[in-house]
This record gives sequence, C-alpha cells and structure tokens, in this order.
Amino acid sequence: MAQERVLIGQLLVERGIITDDEMVIALREQKKTGDFLCTTLLKLGFATEEEVLPVLAKQLKIEYVKLKDLNIDHKVISRVPAKFASYYKLMPLKIQGGLLTVALTDPTNIHVIDDVKLLLGLDVKPVLAGEKDILEAIRKYYGVGAETIEKIIDEKGLKQQKVLSVTEDIEKLTTDATIGKFVNQILLEAYRDRATDIHIEPYEKELRVRYRIDGVLYDAKLPAEIRHFESAIISRVKIMANLNIAEKRLPQDGRIKVRVGTQDLDLRVSILPTPFGESAVIRILSSSMLYSLEDLGLSTTDLNILDALIKKPHGIIFVTGPTGSGKTTTLYACLTKINKVDRKIITIEDPIEYQLSGITQIQIHPQIGLTFAQGLRSMLRHDPDIMMVGEVRDFETAEITIRVALTGHLVFSTLHTNDAASAVTRLLDMGIEPYLISSSVECFIAQRLVRLLCPKCKTPFKPNAEILKELGVPDSEVSNLQLFEGKGCEACKFTGYKGRTGIYEFLVMNDAIRDMVLAHEPANKIKNKAVSMGMKTLRYDGWDKVKKGLTTPAEVIRVTSQEELAE
Repeated sequence: MAQERVLIGQLLVERGIITDDEMVIALREQKKTGDFLCTTLLKLGFATEEEVLPVLAKQLKIEYVKLKDLNIDHKVISRVPAKFASYYKLMPLKIQGGLLTVALTDPTNIHVIDDVKLLLGLDVKPVLAGEKDILEAIRKYYGVGAETIEKIIDEKGLKQQKVLSVTEDIEKLTTDATIGKFVNQILLEAYRDRATDIHIEPYEKELRVRYRIDGVLYDAKLPAEIRHFESAIISRVKIMANLNIAEKRLPQDGRIKVRVGTQDLDLRVSILPTPFGESAVIRILSSSMLYSLEDLGLSTTDLNILDALIKKPHGIIFVTGPTGSGKTTTLYACLTKINKVDRKIITIEDPIEYQLSGITQIQIHPQIGLTFAQGLRSMLRHDPDIMMVGEVRDFETAEITIRVALTGHLVFSTLHTNDAASAVTRLLDMGIEPYLISSSVECFIAQRLVRLLCPKCKTPFKPNAEILKELGVPDSEVSNLQLFEGKGCEACKFTGYKGRTGIYEFLVMNDAIRDMVLAHEPANKIKNKAVSMGMKTLRYDGWDKVKKGLTTPAEVIRVTSQEELAE
C-alpha cells in the first residue's frame, strides 16, 4: 500500500498537478501524521479534490463520483442512520438487491467497509468521493444536526424529551452538550449560507426553521424529529442570550456573542409567545457586513453626489425605504467614511446594529425615558460635530433633528417612505413647517436591495415584453437587448441569485425643489420636477443594473412600486 501511495504521488507529478518539491514536502508531512498521501496534499493546499481524486480513482481502479451531480433516493438514505454516515464520513448512493453502493473518502479502508456490512447487513460496493462533497451531501439529505438529534433520542429516549414542563429539567437539558451542539449547528449552517436571519417557528404539528438569504426566506433542511425538541431548542437559545427561560408569556429580546473561526458574530434574539410555543428570530450581524461607500452599488454620479453631501458642515441627509432595504448599512458607510480624529460623531439607535470604533453610540430605552427625542437633547450637550438618529418616528424627534441641523450640525437619519419625494410629505404630515424642511434638508435618498445574479449560472435570455413594459423601459431600448437570468446551481442553492446590491434615488434639494416644498406641492409633482431636472428613479437605477447584467427585470419590479417613472 505504501508503494501504491508513492505511485499516486508520482502520477500527480507527471500530470503537472503537483511539483517534485511539493511531493517531497507532502511525503515528509505524511510520515508525521500517518494520513493518506492525497489527504496530506489537500490539507497542505498543493492540489484540489477535483484534481487529485480522478487520478486516485484510476490508480485504485475504483469509480469516482461527484455527489452534486446525483439525486439520491430517500429510501436509500433511510437505511443508513445519520450518526453512522456522519461518523464514518460516508454517503449511501443506491441499493440493488443486497448490495449497497456507498461513497467514501478512502474506499480502501477495510475496517469501515466491514463495519458497514456488519451494522447494515448488506454487501458493500465502495466508490470514491471528496470529503467536502460527502459532508455537504450529509447536510443536504439528512438535514443540519440530524446525527445530534439521533444521538439525543438514543441516549435519553424520545418520551423524556417530549414531556418537559419543569424549568429545572429544561435548564439541565439545554445545557447538555448535545442540544447545545445542535443549536450551534443551526447557527453555523445559517452563517455559511450567508443568512441574515434565522426564524424558529412552532406550529401544531411541526417546528419550522427558515433562513433569510438575500432578503428571501428559505426552509432549512432539518430532521422532522426536531418538533419534539422545540422547548429545549428555544430554552437553549434563551440561555445563550441570558434571557429568562421560565417566562413563556411575554416577548423577550437579547444578544449572543459567538465566534466562527476568526469572525466575531453578534446575534440579536427576539422571542415571541405563540399558541404552540415560543417563536424565535435570530439576526446575524458581523463586522464583515460593514461596507464602504464604494461597495454599496452606487453609480459613479450618485457616489459623487453622496461624497459631496457628507462633506457638508451642516444639514440633514435622510435615507428612506422599508425595513430591510439597507438604510442603516448606507448610514454606517457614510459615518465610516467621515470618521476622522478631528470630528466628534454620536449616534442614537434602536438597536445599535454594529459597533463602530471611534464613534459614540447610544441605545434608546423608552421604558426608562431615554427616547430618540430625549437622547438628542442630551447629545447636543456632548459637543458633537456629526450626529446620526436611527429613525425619525414622530413630530418631537423630527423637530429636534431639524433644529439640530439648523444650529450647525451634520445629521443623518432615516424615514419609512416609498420614494424620496414622499419623505417631504411624511415630514409635513408629522407637523413640521415647510420652511424648516426647505432650510435644513440637503438630500432625500430612497433605496432598495435587489438580488445579484449568480455568476456561475447566469445565462442570456429573451425578456418578456410585458415585464419590460411594466418596468417602464423605453421602446428605443428594447431592440438588441442582452439580458441575463440565473438558471440555478449548487453555488446559489438553485435560486439563480447570490448576494445583493442597492438601487438608489437621490432627491437633492435645490432652489426649485425648496420653492415647491414651501408651496406645499404634493409628492408626485415634486418627483416629476426632480426627474425633469435629472433625478434617476429607483426603477431607472434598477434598469441600469439590469442592462449591466447584475440583476433581472423581475427582481427590480419585485422591490419597487409601479408608479416609479414619472409621466
């Protein structure tokens, strides 16, 4: 066998996959660890599984399979326990008669093959597959944490898990390593899938777990047996967030700090009581989610406008849009850009989304009297240069924010409106005088997030004429269009999309717009005037990104309202 392994190494050298020097280093390392030579080469990063495994399979005269290309019958999966597949790092592929075809990372390991034969009572045909592929297949077909759930059932019995009403028992159970491990597996899987939120939702006959990825919710692949552990899972989350596990009638909010590799994550936990148990939503935040202005998807024109706005000594910049449209991310990018040692920046937020170094951040607490309005008054006595108000929700906050800007401060804030022009109407409806708006506000920025096409599976397509008409595309642009759509692949979880970017609408206040505000003109007339003076609407900016092959017309329509393009 040792001679065979050296031959495999020589074959890899002959094919130019590794060099002679890398071969020497790998053999030296392999003597220390006792690992298979191919495993050592992969660990050292000298080659990839796709390069090494076909050569290895040919040398061993064993079939090499790519699990991503296979569709495995669930009847086959049910014959092999999840804990067994996870322990041996194997994946069952098919059963014909009494013969089980199973994918292994090392098909020459006689001990593993004998164990499979003994435990399952089947003859075994081993084939070769990559370790990464096998682990991904286990997660895909068995569900995240399936082996943990099986272990809990085996060790403690299902009945014991189902009848748990005493707080002490729940606390004892949820501090057990197995339940803790299962919750950690859910968190880790969500993070690896780029999820921003985890929804744990109890219903009468099931416990549903969903991940929000690129703004859309997807069911997480989990074993059905987790419904028996709803109380234990929620209690474990509560303990991690330092919440009261005995309180099941009231909503609770908390935070969890965890680390994945070198990445620190801040998890925001919200618990709500429902008729079938407690529902939990966990928001995943990390410093890697902080973006610079250049990474937000702004066009060159909009980037230049924003760069000029944030350098102004005073005034208000409002970012508008619905919840989850990236307003806070945009504001943080602005603050990060202007965060210099000679400036005092203070924010008041609910909640504080990210910790920003060099910036004083305040969390509001309405129950003890620390509201946005009260915090703003106190912030003024703290000698700030720049302030950020998380959200303008009422007349008092709006009036103080505007007066702060009029006294020589640069202020950033958000409003919930459909477009930039509607923000003027919202402030007027709150009771703010038109002259205060026209003299303090520098710009209203409306924004949305659209999903980006997956670069691995995007292909050209002919768009539907009705979709283009709904998007408001001029007839002059319809001919010779080269647009793209995502077919769906393993990399994007067959959605066709991977990642998000922003689309924007900049309503910069000038003399003409200020005169219209003072005259109480409605939002649609203000918008029409701004468009006639060069403002790009959300749909126009979205269409620009469609033409660049970044997203699809359907995606832009999904996040924008129909009346975007002014008549």
